Amino acid sequence: MKDGRTVSALFYPAVGAHIKAGFVIAHGAGAGQSSPFIRDFASGLAQRGINVLTFNFPYMEAKRRIPDRAEILEACFESAVGKIQELCASDDRILIGGKSMGGRIGSQLAARADSAIGLRGLVLLGYPLHPPGKLDQLRTAHLARLDLPILIVQGTRDAFGTPDELKPWFTGPNVTIYPVEGGDHSFKTGKGSASRSQGEVYAEIQDKIRQWIGQVVG
Repeated sequence: MKDGRTVSALFYPAVGAHIKAGFVIAHGAGAGQSSPFIRDFASGLAQRGINVLTFNFPYMEAKRRIPDRAEILEACFESAVGKIQELCASDDRILIGGKSMGGRIGSQLAARADSAIGLRGLVLLGYPLHPPGKLDQLRTAHLARLDLPILIVQGTRDAFGTPDELKPWFTGPNVTIYPVEGGDHSFKTGKGSASRSQGEVYAEIQDKIRQWIGQVVG
């Protein structure tokens, strides 16, 4: 990071046919890059031909429970973008995103007027529109400044905001909202969805992300 601090990161190189894209996935507030969710999505997308980088935010690296201030989180995310640019080919297109808080910080970085890191797209895995049960505490102040292609994967049972709740805030032809039927904030569909295993649900989402990134990078 620019302030001299370092955090750990993991690079998942693309396997097979590479679609000329690098994707930085940020973790959520409660679990770092070693969480099963982040590992599953990072490895799954690498298996689908995308270079992927994960990293820990400073508070997670220090094993603290309370997230850092927004400016620190954004600075760390920007450093991770710089790292994947070093690891990828010069013509790879860079996209960012993450789970819950990680995706929100990525969206704040992408919306910053002084951001000149050349992002091609944003993938939000469960955008935390509001805390559960607190519909008046919206995280929307920066959303109108986003002008890049956006894919939002959102469970229809997400207590942080359903796909229908997101629609008024994420508008325009560059926005795709992909609903996960019966999914919660981590896309878990519960025992009532016996027709699909959790692994199959994640695989379907990863297929969608790969398809969307392929279209975005051309």
